Amino acid sequence: MTDTKPTVGWIGAGRMGFQLAKRLLDAGYDVAVYNRTRAKAEPLAESGASIVDRPIDLAGRDIVFSMVSAPRDLEQVMLGENGLLTDPERAPRIIADASTVSVETSETVRAAAEARGVGFLATPVSGNPKVISVGKLTVAASGPREVYDVVHPLLQTWGRGVTYVGDGEAARIVKIAHNVFLGVVIQSMAEITVLAEKAGVKRADFLSFLNDSVMGSVFSRYKSPALVNLDFTPTFTNVLLQKDFDLGLEAAHELGVVMPIASATRNLVAQEVGNGNVDQDFASLILTVARGSGLDIAPENVAVSDGLEER
Repeated sequence: MTDTKPTVGWIGAGRMGFQLAKRLLDAGYDVAVYNRTRAKAEPLAESGASIVDRPIDLAGRDIVFSMVSAPRDLEQVMLGENGLLTDPERAPRIIADASTVSVETSETVRAAAEARGVGFLATPVSGNPKVISVGKLTVAASGPREVYDVVHPLLQTWGRGVTYVGDGEAARIVKIAHNVFLGVVIQSMAEITVLAEKAGVKRADFLSFLNDSVMGSVFSRYKSPALVNLDFTPTFTNVLLQKDFDLGLEAAHELGVVMPIASATRNLVAQEVGNGNVDQDFASLILTVARGSGLDIAPENVAVSDGLEER
């Protein structure tokens, strides 16, 4: 660590990782970035990042963040060929992983990190690129408290809230539970919105009422434009949602928790993926609900606030 700010490594420059790495750069941190497809990381060089070709090239950094799509990806970038933890001479002081992965995968990587004397923190997030851009991302973190205290100032650059939830893999369960709820809520929103429309109420009007009621939320407001205007530019796909349902139901099975609503919704999402809906935003579930209800819905083409304001 330097006397001022730690040097930072970043693994994974997808839609989310790119934006989070940029916030660290904008906050004045020295950031080096690895992404499997180098071209996706290269625009960060315009903000001052250095781009590397292998995760192992980040082993000399003080703190290395990772944000990848799936459990196998995390194991690969950490422990696979040229992985971050495979340099016999160097290793970062701390690894903080923001991916949504299983508890088992996180435990595997944590054990490998700690065997090298590297502190490991799970730091999954709630939000998407637009939420990041307006500073409203939230973070759950778990691991050794002394490691969290070091990383906390960097996590604060990502958004509006960081919650330390305990030791070990507690943050993984928090994020998995969060995403299961996300899926259940969007399916429910699709169903009740179609119910109102089939009774003759415009989607924009129904969702305006809902969002102003006690049932309105940041999430219901954020997804309203997609449900009203049927713009399914992806923020989170059904493929990723199915993965998170599977992680949640696996954890529920191991812990003996009954989740019938989550199980039913998972099957609906899996059917959606099986039918080829893999690239659209998960709000597109409303199309299947409408078709199953004998309703031909169309974009209403009206201005609808998503509830997010720049700051």
